[in-house]
Amino acid sequence: MEQRERDGQGRPLNARPRDGLGRPLARGAEGVARVPEGILLTPAEAIAEAQRLLDAGRPFHAHEVLEGSWKSAPDSERELWQGLAQLAVGLTHLLRGNTIGAQSLLRRGQGRIRGFELDPPHGLDVAGLVAWAQGLLDALAAGGVTSQEQAAPRLLRAPG
Repeated sequence: MEQRERDGQGRPLNARPRDGLGRPLARGAEGVARVPEGILLTPAEAIAEAQRLLDAGRPFHAHEVLEGSWKSAPDSERELWQGLAQLAVGLTHLLRGNTIGAQSLLRRGQGRIRGFELDPPHGLDVAGLVAWAQGLLDALAAGGVTSQEQAAPRLLRAPG
């Protein structure tokens, strides 16, 4: 029986390469570069990197960036960052064809960020993200999502 790879604290590691949607590939396969574990970015850096990854069609990797921010955020912002990460992984599930998982995570993410609509920190377009998630949820409930509806959300408010 093959032994699982473990880190210094005994936690399992997953060294398998991943595709652009975060799905594990066979060992030795050519994968997409992963987001380093434990990366600490400022909110502006995390938002910019997550947007770059979303725009590149890599919402799973954007989720990893946002998850890192969630885990290091001040208590007053944890719900926001967790919700953003859930929206990104909800889009990941949608693009993988898992509509039930997509709906669940989009709803949870939307619910977590909703409390930040009136006073969104870091220039985030929380109202736009809530509307984006609702549009996907409505389209899924109606039986289908177009490629345009699967487009990456805009994290920041438009200037002006």
